[in-house]
This record gives sequence, structure tokens and C-alpha cells, in this order.
Amino acid sequence: MSNDRTTAAPPLGGADFRDVAHAHKPFQTGRLVLWVAVLLIAANFLWIVAHNENFGWPVVAAYFFDPTVISGLYVSLGLTVVAMAIGIVLGLGLAIARLSNDRLASSLASLFIWFFRGTPLLVQLIFWYNLSTLFPELSITIPFGPTLASWETNSVITPMTAAIVGLALNEAAYMAEIIRGGLLSVDRGQFETAEAFGMTKARALWRIIIPQAMRSIVPPTGNQLISMIKATSLVSVIAMADLLYSVQSIYNRTFEIVPMLLVAVLWYLLITSILNLGQSYIEAYYGRSERRNNAAAAKSETLAEEASH
Repeated sequence: MSNDRTTAAPPLGGADFRDVAHAHKPFQTGRLVLWVAVLLIAANFLWIVAHNENFGWPVVAAYFFDPTVISGLYVSLGLTVVAMAIGIVLGLGLAIARLSNDRLASSLASLFIWFFRGTPLLVQLIFWYNLSTLFPELSITIPFGPTLASWETNSVITPMTAAIVGLALNEAAYMAEIIRGGLLSVDRGQFETAEAFGMTKARALWRIIIPQAMRSIVPPTGNQLISMIKATSLVSVIAMADLLYSVQSIYNRTFEIVPMLLVAVLWYLLITSILNLGQSYIEAYYGRSERRNNAAAAKSETLAEEASH
């Protein structure tokens, strides 16, 4: 009895080639079940939070745009901008000094970074705020000579100046290491090529090295900016009227502690979300050259494969 089906002989070597023209990715049931479970748990949690009267959502809505809260928000944003600007400028100088061949400059920069990274920011803020207990007067003097000018420390170190100095110096220590790492990520040959074309070290640094290092500097700098927004809440301990201090002043009167803390939390989340979007845009801007290089490499590889066939 003959069989209508013809059995094709396997190809040489025993390999079994199958038709994959209509192949498709198998349906992943486990992943779908996991997604559904996670979404159900998240939805249930949000439902519980939204209907829990202890959160005081009406109070949150009533005080979200309160003038006191908005004023504290402006203070937090202002502190962030000023402290980050000073920290980046000082950090750049410290990074260059750390990489310098000058032993004195490198040692002083290392000592600064060691101290301000090794002590808590809260301790630094309290120290600057109470500087008058150590130095009742701040003076400009010639070493072992006469005093040229002097001021009462309390008139100079206000809560605002203490907050700016504390935040900026602490940030400078971290930015110095971020910038130093970015500069080290650039191939040493770039610097040598710039020198071969007659560029000075300063010009090569600004025109060649730093632009290439920005791809490595921008992401951690964005993280530091977001951390700075949250770190401004520490200035509330020195009676600085930031966002956290403002909501504290309100719940000290109304005793609505949880709703007012939620107001601060929502504002911090909103600001950091906007900063995350800005960071993504800046990273894309500085990464455009790599994307062009990758596209060119892929195109060259495709052309090479077509030529080989």
C-alpha cells in the first residue's frame, strides 16, 4: 500500500531546515498574567488612597496654591538655581585643579572635596548658621598685620546666606568629581591633537575637551539638580522659609500634618518630573553626534553586505 505523502530526504549532514516564512513570536501568557496582577494591585492601592479620608484630600486641594506655600516654593527654586550655579562653577575649578600637575592645587582641591563630601549636609548648614559662636566678627586682615575691614558675623551670615553657602559648597564637592570623571572620559589623544594644532591648554579645554565630556557630565548633573531640589528642605532647620518650612508653619496652626506634607510632596514630585523631562532633552541633544555615527556605521555595514552579494 503506497503512501501519498512523499517524505523528503533530509539535507546533507542531517540538518532539518524548516519553513519560517510564517513564524511568529509565541504568546507570553505568564507576562500577561503578571501585568494584569500588577495593574490590579496598583489600581486597588490608588482606590484605597483616594477614598481614605485620613489623607485629607480636600485640605490638600485648598492649600496647594496657598500664597504661603507658593512663596516657600519660590524660595526652594531660588536656592536650587543659585546653589547649583555656584556649585558648578566651583566644581569646574576644583576638577581642573584636581587634574592639574601642580601638587599644591591638586592637594587643596582634594582636601576640599574630602571634607565637604565626608560630612553631612545638615551638619554643614547648622555649622554655617552658628558661625558667630566661633567668630563673632569676620575680618579682612593682612597676615600678622592690621585689620582692613570687619563685620559682625550675624549681619553677614543670615539664614539665606548660610543656606546658599552650605548648599553651594557641598554641591561643588560633588560636581568636582562629576566633571573630573567627564574630563577623564575624553580620549587623551584629543588633547594632544589640539596642542599639535597650536591651541593653548585653556582653549583646548573649552573648545575640544569639555564639549565632548558633556555627554558624561550631563546625566549625573541632572541627578544632582534633582537631589538639590530635595536637599533644600534641610534649610528648614535654620528657619529658612522654604517649601517644607512653609507647610510646617501652616500645619502648626491647623494641625493638618499629613495633608500639608502631601502638598509639599506633590510639589516636589511635580518639579522633579519637569526636571527629568528637561534632562532627557539635554541628553538627547548632546548624544546626537553618537546617533549620527551609529547611523553612518549601520549604513556602511549595509552597503558592504549588499556589495558582497
